[in-house]
Amino acid sequence: MKEYKNEVFTAADAVVQELVRAGVEVAFGIISIHNLPIYQAIHRDGNIQLITARGESGAVNMADGYARVTGKLGVVITSTGTGAGNTAGSLVEAWNAGTPLLHITGEIESPYINLGKQYIHECKDQLSMMEAAGKTAFRLRKPEQAVPVIRKAIHEAFAAPSGPVTLEIPIDYQSAIVPNSNIIEVHNSNPKIDLKEINVQLPDDVIVKILEAQRPVIWAGGGVIKSGAHDEIKELAELTGAAVITSQSGKGSIPENHPLCIGYFSAKEEVREFIRKSDLMISVGTQFRATETAQWESFVPENHISINENINAFNLNYNVTHGILGDAKRVLKTIITQISEKKISTDNEYAEEIKRLGEQLRQSLYDSLGPYKQFALGIREFAPKDAIFVRDVTVPANLWGSRAIDIYQPRTSIYVAGGGIGQGLPLAIGAQAGYKDRVVILMAGDGGFMLNIGDMATAAQEELPLVVLLFDDSGYGVLRNIQDATYGEQVAVDLYTPDFVKLGESMGFTSNRVGAPDEFLNELKLAVARRKPSLIVVDMESVGPLAKKFAATPGAVPDYTPKKFN
Repeated sequence: MKEYKNEVFTAADAVVQELVRAGVEVAFGIISIHNLPIYQAIHRDGNIQLITARGESGAVNMADGYARVTGKLGVVITSTGTGAGNTAGSLVEAWNAGTPLLHITGEIESPYINLGKQYIHECKDQLSMMEAAGKTAFRLRKPEQAVPVIRKAIHEAFAAPSGPVTLEIPIDYQSAIVPNSNIIEVHNSNPKIDLKEINVQLPDDVIVKILEAQRPVIWAGGGVIKSGAHDEIKELAELTGAAVITSQSGKGSIPENHPLCIGYFSAKEEVREFIRKSDLMISVGTQFRATETAQWESFVPENHISINENINAFNLNYNVTHGILGDAKRVLKTIITQISEKKISTDNEYAEEIKRLGEQLRQSLYDSLGPYKQFALGIREFAPKDAIFVRDVTVPANLWGSRAIDIYQPRTSIYVAGGGIGQGLPLAIGAQAGYKDRVVILMAGDGGFMLNIGDMATAAQEELPLVVLLFDDSGYGVLRNIQDATYGEQVAVDLYTPDFVKLGESMGFTSNRVGAPDEFLNELKLAVARRKPSLIVVDMESVGPLAKKFAATPGAVPDYTPKKFN
C-alpha cells in the first residue's frame, strides 16, 4: 500500500500543530468519518499518543482525569451529532470540576449546517448543545483561521474559571488547505509567573486581620491544587496556627496527617460549630459548594478574606470582607512575605483543639464503619503515598473513601464533582495514562460501574495497571438509603449484575471476589504489587453491614418530604 504523505498544510495539520505547541502528549477519543482528517494528521505528526475509548462519554472523562492529575490540557476528539451529544454529561462533569479541557468535534459539511436536511450525523443545533454542556463552544467558521481559533480555544480552557471548551470543525474545513501562519504572542495568556520578580503589597488592614486573628481558619479549595499552592497553604497555616479545612477538590492542599489539618469534614456539625467560634476565615480557591456547607447553612465569620482567580466567586455563596483576585500561589506568597516581617504569636491551646477535633472526627467515622474500618486503614497502608485515589459515586466512597483515606500530595485525589454515577472508571484510566508509574486505585459501585464498563477494554489495551475496587451490593446503594430514610420503602434500585470476576477476566483484568476484610487486604496487596489491570470485587452482603447506617451528608440531597410549595 502506498504511504500517504501530506504535501500541503491543512486545518487538520493546524489542529495538531497547536496541540503540540501547547504541550499535548496524549489525546483520547473515537475515530469517525467526521474527524478522520484530524486523526490522520495526528498519526503523521507522531508526537501525540492516541487512546481509543469505547464511548465518547468515557473519552471525555479520560481527558478530564488526565488533566486533573497532570495539570496539563486534557484533549478529547469525537464525532458529530450523536457522537458529540454523547459527550454532554461528561463535559458537565469537567465543568463542575473546572478542568482545562479541549473537546474537538467534527461537524457536517459547512453548507448543510442547521438546515435540517438529514445529512448523516446531523444535529439540530450542535453548537448550542456543546455551549450548554461546558464552559463555552466555538465553531471554526473560516478554515484559514484554524490556527488563531484553536489557540483561542486552548487559552479559554485555562482562563479563570478554567473549564471544558468545545471546538467544532466542519468536515470539509478539516481537509482545507490553509496558511501555516506563525502567530507570535508577546505575552503568554497562561503565564508561568516568576514570583521573585513581582513586588505586590497587600493593604495593611488585610495583613493586620491575619496577624490579630486568635482563631483563624483556612478553607482550601481546588484553586490551591490548580495553582500549585500546597506548600504555601502549609506554610501559612504553620505561621498563623490556622486550622485547615479542605473541600473535596482541595484534598491534598496540605498532608491530611498534619496536626493543623481538619480535612474534608466541612459539613459535619462539629466542624460547623468550630467555625462559628472562629474570628477569621481565609478561603482559597473555593466557591463553597452546597454539599460542603450543608446547603450553605455553614457559618462563615464576618472577617473573611477570599483568594480566587474567578472574580464571580466573590460574594456568590458567602460575603467577603476582602476579595483578592489572583493566582493562589502568588497571593499566598505575598501574604507570607508580609506577615513574616511581623511578630506572630500562635496559641498552643488552639493548636491542640484543632488536633483533637481532627482526631475525633476520624475516630467517629471509623466507629461507624464496622468491618469497613479495616478496608479504609488497609488501603492507606498498602498504597504508596503518591498513589492516586479516584472515587465514583457509591456508599463506600461517599462515606469513608473521601474522608478516611488520607491524601498526602496534591493531584492525587479525584472525585466526581458533578455527582453523576459511572464516571469513575474512565477518570481513573485518564489518571493512569497521565502517570503510568503511579498506583491508581478506583473505588466504584456495581450500579455506576456498568455505565462505562466497556472501557475496561481500553485499560487492558493500553496496559494501564489500575486497581479497581468494585463494591457490589447489586443495586444503587446511595439511593436505597435515601429512599429508606424518606419513604420507608425502595423502588427501582435493585439490579441484576453479571459475574464481575468472569467479566473482568474476559476484559484482561486479573479478577477476584472477596467477602471479608482479611481477604480484601490480601488481594489489595497483591494487586498493588502486580502492576497489571486488576479488579477486586467486594461482596458487600458477605462483608456485612456498617456499624451505623449510611446517611447522606446534610444538604447533599434535596428534601423529598411532601410540603406546600411557596
